[in-house]
Amino acid sequence: MFTGIIEALGEIAAVEPSGGDLRLRVRAAGLELGDMRPGDSIAVNGCCLTATDLSGGGFWCDLSAESLSLTTLGELAPGSEVNLERPLAAGARLSGHLVLGHIDGIGEVLSAQPEGRSTRWTLRAPQSLAKYIARKGSIAVDGVSLTIAAARGPEFELSIIPHTAQHTLFPRYRPGTRVNLEADIIARYLERLMQKDA
Repeated sequence: MFTGIIEALGEIAAVEPSGGDLRLRVRAAGLELGDMRPGDSIAVNGCCLTATDLSGGGFWCDLSAESLSLTTLGELAPGSEVNLERPLAAGARLSGHLVLGHIDGIGEVLSAQPEGRSTRWTLRAPQSLAKYIARKGSIAVDGVSLTIAAARGPEFELSIIPHTAQHTLFPRYRPGTRVNLEADIIARYLERLMQKDA
């Protein structure tokens, strides 16, 4: 369980094919790893991954075929930057929203327009996720907890303040950039509760 408040930017140090899937080495100099142990989870661009080896200011993690098919992680190469967040500790302050690290689909950046000191971003989600996207609702984009400023079908807008831009990947995005999306879990449970067979 995560909050969508990015703690550090990391960098992909190595990508290794392994038995039909991949292993990643992530440099995480800005992330406190002292209390982390092998087997603990770390969100990498919003995807909950298991750290299998923590050493040298970073960690290794495995990417299954499932993760590769549902996320942008297979597109990463050495030198790629990534958003990082450690799991939520019991009793900690929840500053974002509840983020599971289970990616629902891949979205696309459409545009960015200055808006005062902030930037108004427009993204497109897969059509299957449009029903979970609502104005003033929450969404995680590459693991960043954000409030939806406007929604039109699968397209939605976000207002990114300077602090968020400074501490996440948003300044690196360009039209066409693909991003991991996770819908608000509350919307998914509401959908299930309203189904006739629930």
